[in-house]
Amino acid sequence: MSNRYGGSYRNGNGNGNSNGNSNGYGSASRQDEDYDPYGDGYTSDRYGTPPQRLNPRRPPPESSRTADFSTASRPRRTNETNAERQISQVLELIKTEWPAMIQNDSIPVSLALQLLDNSSVGRAHEYRGFKKTHQYLQDSLKNIVHEHHQGFNSSIGTFHKIQGSIQASQKRVRTLKDSLVASRTSLCATDPELKKLYKTSQMYDDVLQTLNELEDLRTVPDQLEARISEKRFLTAVEVLQNALRKLRKPELDDIGALSDLRSYLANQETALMDILVEELHEHLYLKSPYCQERWQNLAKNQGAYGENYNDSGVWTPFHLVLDTMDLEHPVTEDPAKNPEADTFWYISLVVESLNKLGRLESVVDTLKQRLPVELFSIVNETINEVDLRHPSSLRGGSGNAQGLHIYGNRETRMRADVIYDLLWTLYGKFEAIAEGHRVFHEAIKALIRREGAGNNSSLLGSFKELWNLYQNEIRSLLHNYVTTDADVYQFNSSPRPGAMLNGSKDTSREHLFKFSEADPKSVEMVTEYEALDGIIRTAVPGLTSGSRKTQAPDKKSAASRESRKSAYVGAFENRNAPGSYKSLVEPSVFNMSLLLPPTLVFLQRLKAIVPPGSDLAASTLTSFLDNFLVNVFQPQLDETLSKLSDSVFGEVDSFQQDPDWGLVARRPVFKGTTAFFTVVTAFCRMLGTIPHDQALSALIISQMARYYERCFAWFKSLVSKAQEASTAPQSLRYSAELAIGDGDIQETIKKLWTSDNLDRGLIEKEVGLLIMQTNERSLEPNDIIQDRDVISSLCLLYTSMKWLSVRVAGLRHITRFDTDSSQPTLPKNQNRRWTLLNDPNKANGEQQGPVYLPMTQETVQSFDNILSSYEDFAGSVLLTLHMEVRCRIIQSLGVALSPKTAPYVLGDQEIKEPDLQILSLNSELVAYDETIVRFLRDRETAFVRTGLGLLINSYLVSNALATQPMDMRGCERMQLNILVLQQNLKNIESGVDLARAANYFSLFQEGPDRIVEKAKSDKEAEEGGSPLPEAEKFTYDELKALVELCYSEQLADPERGVAAAAKRQMGEKVLALSEYMWQS
Repeated sequence: MSNRYGGSYRNGNGNGNSNGNSNGYGSASRQDEDYDPYGDGYTSDRYGTPPQRLNPRRPPPESSRTADFSTASRPRRTNETNAERQISQVLELIKTEWPAMIQNDSIPVSLALQLLDNSSVGRAHEYRGFKKTHQYLQDSLKNIVHEHHQGFNSSIGTFHKIQGSIQASQKRVRTLKDSLVASRTSLCATDPELKKLYKTSQMYDDVLQTLNELEDLRTVPDQLEARISEKRFLTAVEVLQNALRKLRKPELDDIGALSDLRSYLANQETALMDILVEELHEHLYLKSPYCQERWQNLAKNQGAYGENYNDSGVWTPFHLVLDTMDLEHPVTEDPAKNPEADTFWYISLVVESLNKLGRLESVVDTLKQRLPVELFSIVNETINEVDLRHPSSLRGGSGNAQGLHIYGNRETRMRADVIYDLLWTLYGKFEAIAEGHRVFHEAIKALIRREGAGNNSSLLGSFKELWNLYQNEIRSLLHNYVTTDADVYQFNSSPRPGAMLNGSKDTSREHLFKFSEADPKSVEMVTEYEALDGIIRTAVPGLTSGSRKTQAPDKKSAASRESRKSAYVGAFENRNAPGSYKSLVEPSVFNMSLLLPPTLVFLQRLKAIVPPGSDLAASTLTSFLDNFLVNVFQPQLDETLSKLSDSVFGEVDSFQQDPDWGLVARRPVFKGTTAFFTVVTAFCRMLGTIPHDQALSALIISQMARYYERCFAWFKSLVSKAQEASTAPQSLRYSAELAIGDGDIQETIKKLWTSDNLDRGLIEKEVGLLIMQTNERSLEPNDIIQDRDVISSLCLLYTSMKWLSVRVAGLRHITRFDTDSSQPTLPKNQNRRWTLLNDPNKANGEQQGPVYLPMTQETVQSFDNILSSYEDFAGSVLLTLHMEVRCRIIQSLGVALSPKTAPYVLGDQEIKEPDLQILSLNSELVAYDETIVRFLRDRETAFVRTGLGLLINSYLVSNALATQPMDMRGCERMQLNILVLQQNLKNIESGVDLARAANYFSLFQEGPDRIVEKAKSDKEAEEGGSPLPEAEKFTYDELKALVELCYSEQLADPERGVAAAAKRQMGEKVLALSEYMWQS
């Protein structure tokens, strides 16, 4: 080995060259000598560098260039040693010049043969290059060995160690194998002692496990009470059920010490269910203080007055609450969170706990059973709260009016405050309860869906039951505040608890024990209560509020519990009593306009709470209102309207002048008329707030017809003659007969009234017909209305009917809603519009908009007939007034012209005063004119006045013979009567002139010859074409009567001669008169 690597290095270069030539092989000194791989210059130094040998033959330049190129092309590593670099260069050279040697399928023999072949195809000429390359390779390997000889040496030592370790491991494996074989042989042999030890160990394990379970069970009561007090019911149910499962293990059956724990846990299971039921009721029926904010927000958002409640947080619509609830996953408890803060989440938690407890179905049945009592107590509690908020003196009550009072705006406002406060509060609670039931429903539905129990209708419960109770409570409230038959008594004085339905006392029930009579603050009651509470707390921890943590104890919740307790007592005591709710305001049908808007808002909001697919159709929520309107409200409205009308008709001053007529009319009207129209207006305004029903409109129309009949009966009583015998048929005054009965006079005066201007021809025709009829039938004093108050009443009757007809005509309104519940053949409730016809705030009596009576085309015909009746009746009253003054003139003149009462043969008696009958007529005309001027308009006054002078003129001339016999003094008195009448009529009728009557009797004073002469001159003037004035134009009959009047005194002379001579002279004058006037 010492000579293995040759001698020492030459020139100190381990690479065999002194300058590190670029060819990497050194400079050979002998180019012609064969390359000796070992040479003779090596020393005995094992690690020395081989001496530098001069290669006699330099490698070809191409090879050097190729090597340089390969070296340059190969990336040089920074830590590469010279030996590594040299071996790399050699390999590159071989790859370039001798590529066949690096192939996997290389055949060295083939290359050797080629190197020995000296032919032209052989490679003998390359043999030296091959040997030189071989020598380079050997040198490079030597260099590698020189550089890494230490690693090689250490590897040889390590190899020997590894080999020794392997041999030792083989020995141990052989020993372990022998041990395993021996152990298997030993284990196959049986040992009774070992089996006994195994069984003992198992027994000890079981005992330890049992002791651990007993230790766990010992802590169950404390854990259970802690969970219940913290209201972590899911954990409490889990603890309870785990404990019960452990106790049911067979190995614990024989442990007698667990019997008390078994009974305790069995009681706790029942107690926990009761606690869960109570907690569910606390939040479903708003007993918990955490529920106050929710229903108060609902009440305020519906329209309640905000000052009654605290300003709470932002209200979230219920549909958004449902959307945010995660019902698809089981409820999980959060110890850091107050479970009652979120009511809906808490209800889901209780449902989940009841489901785990296995009592959910029985709890659903319990809820259904307690629902009526809970709702009843809530209504009673709400009524008591509102009663405390509103003093009884500010509720718009009207004493014992029995609902027959039309409230003013202020009273209606006060009543609206009470009713709205009650309804918005109650409906807010109802809506909160419905939302709680909807969450309860959804939680159970999610449970069934998660557990795959199918559609369990018994668990899902029924919203229909809740709705039936709701509509019963709403119907009861509507009945209490609308109907007046049995509720007025209760409103004024509450019935005693011992009273029966008929008002008599039931002595057997009057002394029954009542919770309300017990004193809860007495020493005995407090002692007994504390003892009972201690027993319950010991037996069933967590059942009473004393052993549970109350999250928010405050005075408000205490007051709420106290009021709820009193409400419960009242609910149970008055459960079977009729009308057990206390009325806060007097019942009246006019309350309907205040009751309906909140009710309809609540029903509309309830539709959004009813779960889809439930057994309650949302479209039928208002059907009970249809039934209430038809079966309760409509009869009550009819009764109230009839009573109000009867009260208006039956008032003593109903047909007296309204002292406040100036506020409603331009002319005085009856007090009863304004009261009746107030009733009609109030009912029309109320009908505007409820769905249209023609049956309700027909009720008002029927009362209008009743009022017409009442006024017509009053008219007949005014114009009827006094009858001595009650069995005799009642006859009317002559003026009323002419105004009401058919005839030429009635037709003429109707035309005269309806004409634009008072036609002179019609007036003359009327006067002629009237004089003709009164001449045929003389008027008696009882044919004339003697009482001036009757004339005033007739004037008021005319103005009242005229005013009423105009006002009622303003109520006329045609509607397209043709619902009529009075027609059984028509489909009911098909087109009823249960929407708010007005803003709810306008139903408080402050609305001043137009009031209408909604009618269909069929109903409006009856309405128009009533209007026509009012108009015709007013016209008949006016015609009666028109004819009455004329009949009075004719009757008075008839008496004044009669010789029986006022003889016109006065002899030498001096004439100083007119007839007393004429003076009386003047005073009556003045009083009559003052009456009509005070009550009637100018047009009606002119209609009554015009034509009075013409009537007097015509009557005095045409009935002049009624005064015979008449002398000159008598004619003077007639002239004085005419003058007095004319002077008086000038103050009544403008342009009146009684010159024709005066001229007529002036001819009497001038004698019969002057009468004949006037007839002759009138004829000549007529033939000459000069017309005569109306005051001087007389007919043949009138002049003939005047001639007869001139001889009436002589004809009445008892001496035959005088009478015969007068008769002969009168015949001559009449013959001459007829000759001139052609008997025309």
